Amino acid sequence: METLTYFLPQIWFGILALFLLLYVMLDGFDLGVGILSLTSSSEERRGILMTSLSNIWDANETWLVLMGGALFGAFPLAYGTILNALYIPIFLMIFGFIFRGVAFEFREQARNKFIWNVSFGVGSFLAAMGQGFALGGVLEGIKVDAAGHFIGGHFDWLTWQTMLITLTLIQGYVLIGSTYLIWKTEGELQNIHYATAKLSAVTTLVGAVIITIGTPIFSDFARERLFSKPLVYLFAVIPVLAVVLIWQLIRSLNNEAERTPFIWTILLFVLTFFGLGLVVFPYIIPTQITIYEAAADPSSLVFMLIFIGALIPVMLFYNIYQYFVFRGKVTNAHYGE
Repeated sequence: METLTYFLPQIWFGILALFLLLYVMLDGFDLGVGILSLTSSSEERRGILMTSLSNIWDANETWLVLMGGALFGAFPLAYGTILNALYIPIFLMIFGFIFRGVAFEFREQARNKFIWNVSFGVGSFLAAMGQGFALGGVLEGIKVDAAGHFIGGHFDWLTWQTMLITLTLIQGYVLIGSTYLIWKTEGELQNIHYATAKLSAVTTLVGAVIITIGTPIFSDFARERLFSKPLVYLFAVIPVLAVVLIWQLIRSLNNEAERTPFIWTILLFVLTFFGLGLVVFPYIIPTQITIYEAAADPSSLVFMLIFIGALIPVMLFYNIYQYFVFRGKVTNAHYGE
């Protein structure tokens, strides 16, 4: 039983990290495309952008639902504390999702599409902004009492650090959305997103560098974690790998490759989450609540693990099959059908 009590929270921490990573990668380009739709110069181009998402975006958001359910079941204390502390950013995210969903469906039937086009783009931006502030709020730390209950203010999540994290995440979504559109479009529209990908790659890099340098300066916990042995050697390798991936991304964009920019961007997201996980672990709420303190009863974790263990392969197969079926480019002809 002691072994289960020790390893089960670690397994569920890994599962939650997997769900979050899959969501950010898959729905991240959805949100990025939605934000980019605000810059489209014609209804035809905007229609192509939205058509590129029409068959896949619902499944992408499923990973967020799974993550929320898994957090509630595996770490109920953290679930209650995080939702209480980050009520406003989470509401902002949900409000953005509602805007996106309604706008996406109503736009197809509307004669005047302007209001639905704006709603979809603004909803995408609000959802991304809410996620950025929620992530920043968790990383900044949440004030709790001895029992792990939230005792802070309603706007503790709003700091210059969380604003920087939010802006960087939004730029990251625009980057992955741009590289996805490079893959899915052609001609002049593809050339436009080569340009947006290059610009967002630079802005994302600037934000990531500032966060990487500033985090150990302003956070005692992060500084001790980053410079403790043997983790310091692993953390020293991550920036080197990041530079290699960024160089490959810029190189592929300059060479006007179609698929590799998206792949390099995905690898950058994976590397970022790997480094973030190493910094945070074993805390589910950094510096306050560990995964062992927040974990549910071992019997509950085992029962959930059996269910989730069977569900994950099904979800992955469905996502892979979906992308395989709709792997072609979206053209004017597709939009006109």
